Amino acid sequence: MAFPELLDQVGGMGRFQVLQAMALVVPIMWITTQNLAENFSAAVPSHRCWVPLLDNSTSQVSIPGALSPEALLAVSVPPGPSQQPHQCLRFRQPQWQLLAPNATAANWSEAATEPCVDGWVYDHSTFTSTIVTKWDLVCDSQFLKPVSLSIYLAGILVGAAVCGPASDRFGRRTVLTWNYLQTAVLGSVAAFAPTFPLYCLFRFLMACAVAGIMMNSGSLLIEWTSTQARPLMITLNTMGFSCGQMLMAAVAYGVRDWWLLQLAISLPFVLCFVYSCWLPESARWLLITGKLDWGLRELQKVAAINGRRAARDALTMEVLLSALQEEVSRDQDPARLGTLFRTPELRLRTWVSMLIWFATAFTFYGLALNLQALGSNIFLLQMLMGAVDLPVKMGMLLLLSRLGRRTLQAGSLVLSGLCVLANTLVPHELGALRSALAMLGLGALGTSLTCANIFLSELFPTVLRMTAVGLGQVAARVGAILGPLVLLLSVYGPSLPLLVHGTVPLLSGLAALLLPETQNLPLPDTIQDIQNQAVKKVRQGPPRGVVLKATQL
Repeated sequence: MAFPELLDQVGGMGRFQVLQAMALVVPIMWITTQNLAENFSAAVPSHRCWVPLLDNSTSQVSIPGALSPEALLAVSVPPGPSQQPHQCLRFRQPQWQLLAPNATAANWSEAATEPCVDGWVYDHSTFTSTIVTKWDLVCDSQFLKPVSLSIYLAGILVGAAVCGPASDRFGRRTVLTWNYLQTAVLGSVAAFAPTFPLYCLFRFLMACAVAGIMMNSGSLLIEWTSTQARPLMITLNTMGFSCGQMLMAAVAYGVRDWWLLQLAISLPFVLCFVYSCWLPESARWLLITGKLDWGLRELQKVAAINGRRAARDALTMEVLLSALQEEVSRDQDPARLGTLFRTPELRLRTWVSMLIWFATAFTFYGLALNLQALGSNIFLLQMLMGAVDLPVKMGMLLLLSRLGRRTLQAGSLVLSGLCVLANTLVPHELGALRSALAMLGLGALGTSLTCANIFLSELFPTVLRMTAVGLGQVAARVGAILGPLVLLLSVYGPSLPLLVHGTVPLLSGLAALLLPETQNLPLPDTIQDIQNQAVKKVRQGPPRGVVLKATQL
């Protein structure tokens, strides 16, 4: 193929690739804070009903003697299930009889209580404000809190479906630049939303851009990097998500107002938008779509940055046309979404890729929901999750060069499935063993995610790569939404959710073995390249060692 040779001439791993990685990974860190923001901005603090005796300095209720705040609280708010003040009920009238030494729970009844008609009093010791305290998303309105997260995930799903084809049509850098601006504006506007529905709307529209940033960042890194350095670049990209988890913990620890936190994680995208205008467009995409003049300028720019001035001067339109004489046509018909399912060589790759994305997100979010009981210090937990994720991904980079893409992808999914299924056999009394298996399963899923970003992108031609990645992200978001819902199956059997969360990645890992290996192979640019790879594989036949063994027999 011609483009890898051109990329080697201008530099497939040089100063430009290092600068590009820095420019693209930093926004990925801030994108992760957007994904995790509601762990903090939507935190539910301790709360109770507003009561006149404690919260109204002009209360006309006669208070007998000098009573402590604890005593006034006891006669105003009934105890909850954990013997703490009830979060959603208060007494209609002060129950003074509860102050008697021999008072019991029988001294009051449900008839003497009422909902929090005058609002709630919140504990602001951890967070000054959250969206829960601003819009009272508690008690009868507590279901609105997960609705906000579901709407955000739906926005990423829609964004993946829209930004993938848009990137294949208008360009990776063009869509990425627009996504940076969209995230900065809508994320900042969400911080000043006057109502909860408007807040959800702004977050939904911002999430559409978040999906585009995640997809196009990886695509630009892949398409501007040589085959040998590609795993390193994508691993650095996915490590941006790990660093983003730690960044989220640090920012949330310093900013305790939800609207200031939302503003703090949105404004950096203004800077990303400004400098992204100078990022080169994918020359591979430009040449394949027939934009030769633009592609030539981008290649010359990269050659200059990498210090290949001789290559820059030698790279002319005549050289470009000669190198791409069979691969580039100005009148090339644009590839469509349906091509992924009509073309035999792409159909299997598309379905298996979607299954892998779905299984990884489905099991990860299903397990993560069960890990919320690890502790109460959410800042420390968020920091540790990112810190643990970093060595896993660095180890994955070493395994990738030894085992290959397909083997590592299949093995990581099968290992995660086996870890989850093994937990169904471990008694609940062995909590340490269950936690260790869960963490091993999550580590395997982290490996699967990083490998998927490399492997599944290499399976598709340039003309359809972002469309295929978009379909994969849609499948991943469906899995993210459905994963936690499987926990509802526990009413039919306590082990049933684990059986489902373990079986899905196990079957997906076995399906990954149906995909071709892409290690050390150049990226395909056209559908014809995919067909040529299939023909070449058939002509090669089985490995030579197998033939010799059969001859001896």
